[in-house]
Amino acid sequence: MKICPWPVARLLKGTGYDAETVREEGLGGYKDPELWKVVQEERRFLVTADKGFWDIHAFPPGTHAGVLLLRPDEDGIKPTGPGRRL
Repeated sequence: MKICPWPVARLLKGTGYDAETVREEGLGGYKDPELWKVVQEERRFLVTADKGFWDIHAFPPGTHAGVLLLRPDEDGIKPTGPGRRL
């Protein structure tokens, strides 16, 4: 299962993945360490725009199910690039 921003969750759900947003899971407003604890307990793959989760010292590769950091073109979740489908 993945936890991710709503446009990404909608796309993943539409292709058959079990994806939920932070708000859908009742985790809105959680601080990063609290959210990370839940992500780890549930062994989820995290899709996020929060650059704080890209710190490989705090979140070493191989110690979790994964983190995908989206790089929006401005604040918020707005995908960029030629393959823009969200």
